[in-house]
Amino acid sequence: MASLITHFAGIKSPNPFWLASAPPTDKAYNVVRAFQAGWGGVVWKTLGEDGPPIVNVSSRYGAYSYKGNRVAGLNNIELITDRPLEINLQEIKQVKRDWPDRALIVSLMVPCEEDAWKAILRRVEETGADGVELNFGCPHGMPERGMGAAVGQVPDYVEMVTRWCKQHSRMPVIVKLTPNITNILGPARAAVRGGADAVSLINTINSIVSVDLDQMAPTPTVDGKGTSGGYCGPAVKPIALNMVAQIARDPECKNIPISGIGGIETWRDAAEFMALGAGSVQVCTAAMHYGFRIVDDMADGLARWMDGKGYVAIDDFRGLATANVTDWKNLNLSYQIVAQIDQDKCIKCGLCHIACEDTSHQAIAAERVDGGRRYAVIDDECVGCNLCMHVCPVEGCITMKRIDDGSVYQNWTQHPNNPMRAAAE
Repeated sequence: MASLITHFAGIKSPNPFWLASAPPTDKAYNVVRAFQAGWGGVVWKTLGEDGPPIVNVSSRYGAYSYKGNRVAGLNNIELITDRPLEINLQEIKQVKRDWPDRALIVSLMVPCEEDAWKAILRRVEETGADGVELNFGCPHGMPERGMGAAVGQVPDYVEMVTRWCKQHSRMPVIVKLTPNITNILGPARAAVRGGADAVSLINTINSIVSVDLDQMAPTPTVDGKGTSGGYCGPAVKPIALNMVAQIARDPECKNIPISGIGGIETWRDAAEFMALGAGSVQVCTAAMHYGFRIVDDMADGLARWMDGKGYVAIDDFRGLATANVTDWKNLNLSYQIVAQIDQDKCIKCGLCHIACEDTSHQAIAAERVDGGRRYAVIDDECVGCNLCMHVCPVEGCITMKRIDDGSVYQNWTQHPNNPMRAAAE
């Protein structure tokens, strides 16, 4: 079977599946249960200075559910650990001793002062932890102390703090990036300039998941009031994939190890992040939803898929999709496809017809055949937009057929309709 052994930024783990810094990694009890279940590593819930003590609220989570799919997205307004720093450090030291083969990373968030970082790094290093992750992404709570996204949104701060951490610690330094920014490459490049050993992304997205229409307040509601929090779960995966791909493609970030985070729930999710360049993946919401045993299916599924593809190690396919991510201007305008409907699979629901008729190109005809309904593609009207394929409830019923012969390649930089064509060439 394919090997899932992972070497990430100098940190070895038996598989690439790590628990992200979050409630599931808040104490030794949870982390030991995770390791017993088979997780390759954890990022311990973010530690900070002892004073003043962290104060959390009740309740802390809001969920976005969609058409019966519970927790499609999760909103979290919990802060960093509210447990004493010394207790966390003692537990980290003991867990690492008991589980030396697992990756144990410690997430950190302290005020933007060199002495504060120097002090906590020294204490974490004494635990024997494998590395630190700088929490530059938390979008809620404590910005008045210059922490979380207040740092991650300012590339100069990212570079400065990263450099401090590299100067004051021998441990690998992973910089966790915030998605709450116009361009992820700004802080990513800053982390590289600061000497980061790796980056992890995405942290949670600013959000309000719903409004309680009886209390007229956002959820989660705390005594009749609500606030924005950090959004995570399956709904954020497309955003995370895009940002991972941006960093993987960027010449200034070339070869920086990436730990992918955001909506990872299955082996396939993990494989997609890895195909775009991630060397490890971190999971939070799926574990909170289904429990730690989901790692069995993730690891087994990934290994079986790799076997089927002939991949011996993760590095055999890591980043292979990155080369196929390009700018719109480079896409082949001569490539043409049209929809085709498998009449044997069609259940005559009409969703393809309605979607195309009302909102697209009127390219699917509704016909009466032998007293029944039949839907047929009008090839001359079909532009190959794929909408019908996506709305069809039957897998494989509608597919896309290529109709050009592949002999011509022409992108927007070459197209006669482009007023900048000469300059682009």
